[in-house]
Amino acid sequence: MIVYVTVGVDDIEAAERFYSAFLPALGYGLEYYHGDLCYALPVVPGQTPTHPEFYVKRPFNGASASAGNGTMIAFEASSQQQVRDLHAAALNAGGQDEGQPGFRDDYGANFFVSYLRDPQGNKIAIFSSNPNEPGRGG
Repeated sequence: MIVYVTVGVDDIEAAERFYSAFLPALGYGLEYYHGDLCYALPVVPGQTPTHPEFYVKRPFNGASASAGNGTMIAFEASSQQQVRDLHAAALNAGGQDEGQPGFRDDYGANFFVSYLRDPQGNKIAIFSSNPNEPGRGG
């Protein structure tokens, strides 16, 4: 099981604007950890935490952060409309469009997705596979 995912950034404030524009709508709370950011889902008392947590940090080695080529982190939304709304919110918070919300021919008929880059260049997907909504072509 994946326990946490980390992306490196040079500008924590810009990253916080970007990620806080959509992660709270998906249930993630923000905690500050040694000047960096940790987005985590709430923990129900008496239960094990839901993973993975999502960390946004300056690189530990002090060098500049760089986005990984081929690296992408995906967050699941509850509906196609939420994908649209969160994509727009992330763009308004400094993100760059990498693919407008919609269906892609290469994926399942219910996979509705948008792609973004955070201010550092890390690639993010926001998707919904809600079977109760119209699928591609329907």
